[in-house]
Amino acid sequence: MAQQMNTNAGASGSSLSPASAASRFFRWVSTKNRRYGAEWWIMIAGIFIIALIAFSALFPTLFTSFSPLDQEAGPQLAAPNATNLFGTDNLCRDVFSRMVYGSRTILGVAVLAALVSSAVGIPLGLMSGFLGGALDRVLSLIMDSLYSFPGLILAIAFAAMLGPGIINVTVAVAVIYIPTYFRLVRGQTLSIKEELYVEAASAIGARRRTILARYVFPNVIATVVVVFSLNIADAIMTESALSYIGLGLSGGIPDWGMDLSMGKKFLPSGVWWMITFPGVMIMTLALGFTMLGEGLAEIMNPKLLEK
Repeated sequence: MAQQMNTNAGASGSSLSPASAASRFFRWVSTKNRRYGAEWWIMIAGIFIIALIAFSALFPTLFTSFSPLDQEAGPQLAAPNATNLFGTDNLCRDVFSRMVYGSRTILGVAVLAALVSSAVGIPLGLMSGFLGGALDRVLSLIMDSLYSFPGLILAIAFAAMLGPGIINVTVAVAVIYIPTYFRLVRGQTLSIKEELYVEAASAIGARRRTILARYVFPNVIATVVVVFSLNIADAIMTESALSYIGLGLSGGIPDWGMDLSMGKKFLPSGVWWMITFPGVMIMTLALGFTMLGEGLAEIMNPKLLEK
């Protein structure tokens, strides 16, 4: 009996060992790679980029010992060196620390804006597409009017009207994406509500709220997830553009768009690092969410699964 218990304990220990866990992980990755191909690795690369920047935003002190507002981090306009990895700006602040802490700002605004716009656009799209009638006509007219404006111009108008600040910028960015969710969800709802299972649920007396929650919304959410990721990527660019033209955040908050605007003044003098690193960070983070969205779009495509 003791020998059997030792054998079972050894088997249990081996199943939980790091080597066994790693083997299972690589088998899982190999299975996904065979099923999805390049789209799988595109999504993984996007997740890795996002995770790395998000980790630096959550734990900035693990990456830098400087404060983003410290004006004694090094000599003025010092080129990248061992102490200041990305150099210093015109106020003697460490550029690398501003990139690390600035990730908090841009991620917070972009993700919150996408959440707000989806929280407004999805319910309105569901109600408009499912109920129809006068409500559908009024909501469609309002959303089409908003959608007809170029997104950045509309964001600039709202940002100028609301003024600087994290909440105001978030609202200005969120407004331009509400019509995107509305149009997408409304179109999906119009199609799904004609399906036989929805008609059957209605015939047996299911409430409209129940039909929307159990039969319509679950079939819409997969597409919404993809659009949500792509919207964050676009929101990153929009927030950076607002800060670049001076309609974003106040000067005391580290922000990549603001640093990009400040760096352009010194580029003719050969100070390339002040504009290069904020631009690269904006591009990299937006690319990460774009790769995530594109990978999800391909993986969730039923035609791909038939290959």
